[in-house]
Amino acid sequence: MTPLVAKLLHGLCMVAWWVIRRPFERKAKRNALTRDAMDVREKALLAVSFTGLGLLPFLYIATGFPAALDQPFSAPRAIAGLVLFAGALALFHATHKALGRNWSVTLRVREEHALITGGVYRFVRHPMYTAFWMWALAQALTLQNWAVGPAGIIGFGTLYAFRVAREEALMRETFGAAWDDYAARTPRLVPFLR
Repeated sequence: MTPLVAKLLHGLCMVAWWVIRRPFERKAKRNALTRDAMDVREKALLAVSFTGLGLLPFLYIATGFPAALDQPFSAPRAIAGLVLFAGALALFHATHKALGRNWSVTLRVREEHALITGGVYRFVRHPMYTAFWMWALAQALTLQNWAVGPAGIIGFGTLYAFRVAREEALMRETFGAAWDDYAARTPRLVPFLR
Protein backbone atom coordinates (compact mmCIF):
# COMPACT_ATOMS: atom_id res chain seq x y z
CA MET A 1 0.00 0.00 0.00
CA THR A 2 1.34 3.40 -1.00
CA PRO A 3 -0.08 6.89 -0.45
CA LEU A 4 -1.16 7.02 -4.12
CA VAL A 5 -2.93 3.65 -3.95
CA ALA A 6 -4.66 4.71 -0.70
CA LYS A 7 -5.84 7.94 -2.34
CA LEU A 8 -7.10 6.14 -5.45
CA LEU A 9 -8.95 3.48 -3.45
CA HIS A 10 -10.52 6.17 -1.26
CA GLY A 11 -11.62 7.98 -4.42
CA LEU A 12 -13.08 4.71 -5.74
CA CYS A 13 -15.07 4.36 -2.51
CA MET A 14 -16.40 7.90 -3.02
CA VAL A 15 -17.55 6.91 -6.52
CA ALA A 16 -19.15 3.75 -5.11
CA TRP A 17 -21.10 5.93 -2.67
CA TRP A 18 -22.53 7.90 -5.61
CA VAL A 19 -23.34 4.68 -7.51
CA ILE A 20 -25.26 3.39 -4.49
CA ARG A 21 -27.18 6.63 -3.97
CA ARG A 22 -28.05 7.57 -7.57
CA PRO A 23 -30.89 5.06 -8.22
CA PHE A 24 -32.56 6.07 -4.96
CA GLU A 25 -32.33 9.75 -5.87
CA ARG A 26 -34.15 9.07 -9.14
CA LYS A 27 -36.87 6.99 -7.47
CA ALA A 28 -37.39 9.50 -4.66
CA LYS A 29 -38.04 12.33 -7.12
CA ARG A 30 -41.18 10.52 -8.29
CA ASN A 31 -42.81 10.69 -4.85
CA ALA A 32 -44.91 13.73 -4.02
CA LEU A 33 -43.80 15.72 -0.96
CA THR A 34 -46.10 16.66 1.89
CA ARG A 35 -43.37 18.49 3.84
CA ASP A 36 -40.01 19.89 2.76
CA ALA A 37 -37.73 21.46 5.35
CA MET A 38 -35.04 22.47 2.82
CA ASP A 39 -34.11 25.98 3.86
CA VAL A 40 -30.97 28.14 3.96
CA ARG A 41 -29.74 26.40 7.12
CA GLU A 42 -30.17 22.94 5.56
CA LYS A 43 -28.40 24.03 2.37
CA ALA A 44 -25.50 25.45 4.40
CA LEU A 45 -25.18 22.25 6.45
CA LEU A 46 -25.19 20.11 3.30
CA ALA A 47 -22.52 22.39 1.77
CA VAL A 48 -20.29 22.11 4.84
CA SER A 49 -20.64 18.32 4.89
CA PHE A 50 -20.04 18.05 1.13
CA THR A 51 -16.91 20.19 1.46
CA GLY A 52 -15.44 17.98 4.18
CA LEU A 53 -16.39 14.59 2.73
CA GLY A 54 -16.36 15.36 -0.98
CA LEU A 55 -14.71 18.53 -2.23
CA LEU A 56 -11.54 18.59 -0.12
CA PRO A 57 -10.81 14.85 -0.51
CA PHE A 58 -11.40 15.10 -4.27
CA LEU A 59 -9.03 18.08 -4.52
CA TYR A 60 -6.41 16.22 -2.48
CA ILE A 61 -6.73 13.00 -4.49
CA ALA A 62 -6.66 14.84 -7.83
CA THR A 63 -3.90 17.36 -7.09
CA GLY A 64 -2.14 16.39 -3.85
CA PHE A 65 -2.95 19.80 -2.39
CA PRO A 66 -2.12 20.59 0.40
CA ALA A 67 0.88 18.24 0.27
CA ALA A 68 2.73 20.42 2.80
CA LEU A 69 0.30 19.08 5.43
CA ASP A 70 0.85 15.39 4.65
CA GLN A 71 1.49 13.12 7.60
CA PRO A 72 4.07 10.30 7.55
CA PHE A 73 2.29 7.52 5.67
CA SER A 74 1.18 4.38 7.53
CA ALA A 75 0.03 1.51 5.32
CA PRO A 76 -1.77 -0.37 8.14
CA ARG A 77 -3.67 2.80 9.02
CA ALA A 78 -4.69 3.29 5.37
CA ILE A 79 -5.83 -0.33 5.09
CA ALA A 80 -7.89 0.03 8.28
CA GLY A 81 -9.47 3.15 6.79
CA LEU A 82 -10.36 1.40 3.55
CA VAL A 83 -11.87 -1.55 5.42
CA LEU A 84 -13.92 0.91 7.48
CA PHE A 85 -15.03 2.72 4.31
CA ALA A 86 -16.10 -0.61 2.78
CA GLY A 87 -18.18 -1.25 5.90
CA ALA A 88 -19.67 2.24 5.60
CA LEU A 89 -20.66 1.53 1.99
CA ALA A 90 -22.31 -1.77 2.96
CA LEU A 91 -24.29 -0.03 5.71
CA PHE A 92 -25.10 2.86 3.36
CA HIS A 93 -26.53 0.41 0.81
CA ALA A 94 -28.53 -1.47 3.47
CA THR A 95 -29.95 1.81 4.72
CA HIS A 96 -31.07 2.91 1.27
CA LYS A 97 -32.56 -0.51 0.61
CA ALA A 98 -34.52 -0.43 3.88
CA LEU A 99 -35.82 3.09 3.24
CA GLY A 100 -36.78 2.55 -0.40
CA ARG A 101 -39.02 5.40 -1.56
CA ASN A 102 -38.96 6.99 1.90
CA TRP A 103 -35.36 8.11 1.42
CA SER A 104 -34.39 11.74 0.80
CA VAL A 105 -31.17 13.68 0.97
CA THR A 106 -32.73 16.30 3.22
CA LEU A 107 -35.56 16.67 5.71
CA ARG A 108 -38.60 15.70 3.67
CA VAL A 109 -41.81 13.81 4.26
CA ARG A 110 -43.41 12.14 1.27
CA GLU A 111 -46.95 11.03 0.56
CA GLU A 112 -47.47 7.56 2.06
CA HIS A 113 -44.27 8.01 4.07
CA ALA A 114 -43.77 5.08 6.43
CA LEU A 115 -41.80 4.79 9.64
CA ILE A 116 -39.12 2.22 8.85
CA THR A 117 -38.15 0.09 11.85
CA GLY A 118 -36.94 -3.08 10.09
CA GLY A 119 -33.69 -4.04 8.39
CA VAL A 120 -30.76 -2.04 9.75
CA TYR A 121 -33.29 0.26 11.44
CA ARG A 122 -33.92 -2.51 14.00
CA PHE A 123 -30.51 -1.77 15.50
CA VAL A 124 -30.16 2.03 15.22
CA ARG A 125 -32.57 4.74 14.22
CA HIS A 126 -30.04 6.67 12.11
CA PRO A 127 -27.90 4.05 10.32
CA MET A 128 -27.20 6.42 7.45
CA TYR A 129 -25.58 8.83 9.89
CA THR A 130 -23.63 5.90 11.33
CA ALA A 131 -22.40 5.13 7.79
CA PHE A 132 -21.34 8.75 7.28
CA TRP A 133 -19.47 8.77 10.61
CA MET A 134 -17.69 5.59 9.48
CA TRP A 135 -16.79 7.32 6.19
CA ALA A 136 -15.49 10.38 8.02
CA LEU A 137 -13.30 8.22 10.28
CA ALA A 138 -12.13 6.20 7.27
CA GLN A 139 -11.11 9.43 5.55
CA ALA A 140 -9.00 10.44 8.57
CA LEU A 141 -7.25 7.06 8.45
CA THR A 142 -6.81 6.75 4.69
CA LEU A 143 -6.06 10.32 3.57
CA GLN A 144 -3.19 11.02 5.91
CA ASN A 145 -3.11 14.79 5.71
CA TRP A 146 -3.59 17.21 8.62
CA ALA A 147 -6.21 19.23 6.71
CA VAL A 148 -8.01 16.68 4.54
CA GLY A 149 -8.03 13.74 6.97
CA PRO A 150 -10.15 15.40 9.67
CA ALA A 151 -12.18 17.51 7.21
CA GLY A 152 -14.79 14.76 6.94
CA ILE A 153 -15.23 14.56 10.71
CA ILE A 154 -15.57 18.34 10.94
CA GLY A 155 -17.82 18.67 7.88
CA PHE A 156 -20.18 15.80 8.62
CA GLY A 157 -19.97 16.46 12.36
CA THR A 158 -21.30 19.97 11.77
CA LEU A 159 -24.23 18.67 9.73
CA TYR A 160 -24.99 15.99 12.31
CA ALA A 161 -24.81 18.35 15.29
CA PHE A 162 -27.25 20.84 13.78
CA ARG A 163 -29.58 18.44 11.99
CA VAL A 164 -30.31 15.30 14.02
CA ALA A 165 -32.57 16.95 16.60
CA ARG A 166 -34.47 18.72 13.85
CA GLU A 167 -34.88 15.46 11.94
CA GLU A 168 -36.13 13.65 15.03
CA ALA A 169 -38.62 16.46 15.70
CA LEU A 170 -39.93 16.04 12.14
CA MET A 171 -40.29 12.29 12.68
CA ARG A 172 -42.11 12.88 15.98
CA GLU A 173 -44.44 15.37 14.29
CA THR A 174 -45.12 12.94 11.42
CA PHE A 175 -45.41 9.63 13.30
CA GLY A 176 -46.30 10.68 16.86
CA ALA A 177 -46.36 7.89 19.46
CA ALA A 178 -45.01 5.32 16.98
CA TRP A 179 -41.82 7.41 16.66
CA ASP A 180 -41.57 7.91 20.42
CA ASP A 181 -41.87 4.14 21.03
CA TYR A 182 -39.28 3.40 18.36
CA ALA A 183 -36.88 6.07 19.65
CA ALA A 184 -37.25 4.80 23.22
CA ARG A 185 -36.15 1.27 22.31
CA THR A 186 -33.61 1.99 19.52
CA PRO A 187 -30.22 3.70 19.98
CA ARG A 188 -29.48 6.69 17.77
CA LEU A 189 -26.17 5.66 16.12
CA VAL A 190 -24.47 2.62 17.67
CA PRO A 191 -26.24 -0.64 18.54
CA PHE A 192 -26.43 -1.32 22.28
CA LEU A 193 -25.27 2.23 23.17
CA ARG A 194 -27.81 4.70 24.46
